[in-house]
Amino acid sequence: MEGPGRVRPTRPTWVEVDLDAIAHNVRTLERLASPAQLMAVVKADGYGHGAVMVARTALAHGARRLAVAVVEEGIHLRQSAIACPILVMGWTPPWQYGLALRYELELTVSSEDEARALAEAARRDGRKVRVHVKVDTGMGRLGLRWDHLRLAETIARIAGLGGLEVAGIFTHLATADDPEAPLTEDQLNRFARVLQSLEERGLRPVLRHAANSAALLRLPGARYDLVRPGIALYGLEPFPGAVAAFGLQPALAWKTRVALVKEVPPGTPISYGATFVTRRRSRIATLPVGYADGLRRALSNRGQVLVGGRRVPIVGRVCMDQVMVDVTDAGPVAVGDEVVLIGRQGDEQVTADEMAGWVDTIGYEVVTGIGRRVPRIYLRGGRPVAQAPLSHLL
Repeated sequence: MEGPGRVRPTRPTWVEVDLDAIAHNVRTLERLASPAQLMAVVKADGYGHGAVMVARTALAHGARRLAVAVVEEGIHLRQSAIACPILVMGWTPPWQYGLALRYELELTVSSEDEARALAEAARRDGRKVRVHVKVDTGMGRLGLRWDHLRLAETIARIAGLGGLEVAGIFTHLATADDPEAPLTEDQLNRFARVLQSLEERGLRPVLRHAANSAALLRLPGARYDLVRPGIALYGLEPFPGAVAAFGLQPALAWKTRVALVKEVPPGTPISYGATFVTRRRSRIATLPVGYADGLRRALSNRGQVLVGGRRVPIVGRVCMDQVMVDVTDAGPVAVGDEVVLIGRQGDEQVTADEMAGWVDTIGYEVVTGIGRRVPRIYLRGGRPVAQAPLSHLL
């Protein structure tokens, strides 16, 4: 990231976020979803990409609304001058109702008691709060159970509370990423029956929504009035093959630099616990990135990185702030050389999903786990336009 017109990261370990890729993915998903509105899910700091920059880009390219998980995330967006509707999809504790009202956040309601408490807080504050009623059709998490006795009556009572406006009704699909799972069809059928029972009572919330990324891509019948893509916005796989099939573009690259290269004899132990011992004369490179940055310790003696356009193995245990790789077969390697943890270098590529596979997890966990002390550099047209380190790193 250095040179004419380039930005030097505040650390020698950094993330690059391609805003053109985010824009492309938003446009692709918006066209697919139309006429449904697109609500860009930017929880967990935009899946590790940076919520504010992702949100601004998404709104500029077709998103109409945003979704977060907690009130604090919504406040952060509001304080960054983002004025569109923002839905808090998680549970909001009563002591945060005042903040949610002040920042005009839309809240999720999962029970009648919760709705009554929220309505009372809104009346005391002299405001009206917009809510989305969540229906649990099979996720087993938040929401009114779909088979709750007199569910439609309960939702009707919620809609009649003063100080509260039911702006939407929604559910979340547990297995939309699996085309063989029967639960998805069951959930959609249950949701449809709930909606029908409400319409029979003259109730039709303006926004009905069920589709996450996988359902948006695979299930046209799940799109309703609004879709809620998360992982697909970032060009990552909601299910195997989705990125290639729909032309999505991965937006995130994670990079570092070589801190030291040393030649060691056979029999040299590397890192804590001496879990790796060289079997030949080897060149070992130390990289300034570790599990405190989100490079999981489970990658010890399992993961790979790119150096000089070649894959090289992680050797020994990943440390809190450093990791070692074997560059014996990588050709010339020098201090300061760029190393790619996630992304492309030459003809090689390591994806977040590939890294996830090495440690038996999912790409979501990899990108959301990249630490906040890792600065994010934002690119347009391949050139940096902004950097977002923490203030205490400046």
